[in-house]
Amino acid sequence: MTAGMAAPGFPAPIVTADMVILALRDGTLNVLLIQRAAPPFAQNWALPGGFIHADEDADIEAAARRILKDKTGVDSPYLEQVQTVGNGTRDPRGWTVSIVYMALIAADSAALASGANAADVKWWALQGAPPLPGLAFDHTEILAACVKRLRNKVEYTTLPVHLLPARFTLPDLQALYERILDRKMDKSAFRKRMAEANFLEPVMGEKRAASNRPAQIYRLRDGCATIFFDRTM
Repeated sequence: MTAGMAAPGFPAPIVTADMVILALRDGTLNVLLIQRAAPPFAQNWALPGGFIHADEDADIEAAARRILKDKTGVDSPYLEQVQTVGNGTRDPRGWTVSIVYMALIAADSAALASGANAADVKWWALQGAPPLPGLAFDHTEILAACVKRLRNKVEYTTLPVHLLPARFTLPDLQALYERILDRKMDKSAFRKRMAEANFLEPVMGEKRAASNRPAQIYRLRDGCATIFFDRTM
């Protein structure tokens, strides 16, 4: 059977990959949204996404990475499959299945592109002004699920580091954890936890000026995957 075709006698659902792309901008967590240029939901804001290209994408993750590259210019950020949603009512064009991915990127690494099917593309803060718009399809619920996943995992992983630039200080990292979790953390306990995880390395000879003493610059160790702590933050 030709790739992308339904089995005889069985209708093919519409299959897409939708992306919740998150970045830290001006100290606030932002999501990348596109303004749809065509029906359905023309002129409404939505999550970036696209159809699976059966003749091009080796698998679902390849499709997600292709879409991410098209929208942000970023090749290899943190990418995680969060959920699969599907029914006959979420899209007026027919029965649809969407595989949802969450991508964490450093805002300064992205080069936004609207693409052929988008009138505009921009970052929106998850909190503050202007308020996040109502999204097309069921994307408001999808976004909420991904943000909940992120906040839950921040409690016991090194996940937030993927939202920072390649070089950062420990105060930068602690401020990011506090921003996502919406609570303050003890400085000594935080640094001890980061040291035990052993996923950072100092950039020798690089420090950032500070009011009392220069802060050491760090980077993620090469090939270091997300570390899981033995207890929550």
